[in-house]
Amino acid sequence: MDDDERLSRILKAAGDTTRRRILTLLVQEGALRVTSLASHFEMSLNAVSKHIKVLEEAGLVTRRTLGREHFIAAELEPLTRTEAWFAELKSIWDLRLSALEQMILSEDDR
Repeated sequence: MDDDERLSRILKAAGDTTRRRILTLLVQEGALRVTSLASHFEMSLNAVSKHIKVLEEAGLVTRRTLGREHFIAAELEPLTRTEAWFAELKSIWDLRLSALEQMILSEDDR
């Protein structure tokens, strides 16, 4: 999978309100059992599991199994890809604003 596809999966996973809430809970609380995590939402355990699966596929959570218990933990390293992409966009935007500023200043000098 290339970087562009990874970035798309991360953004898609983080684009859903429920998945962002799951990530926030995991960062605040630490690793949680799937059933404990599901208790924070008004939806079925199956629905929460589907959200967790999307987060897993994006690399934003990891699953550890102890016996019959599944513990989910946040994995924030993949967010460095999104940070880098947004930083690149910002730098392009800053360059364009600087060019615009220079153009305006040169017009004022005339």
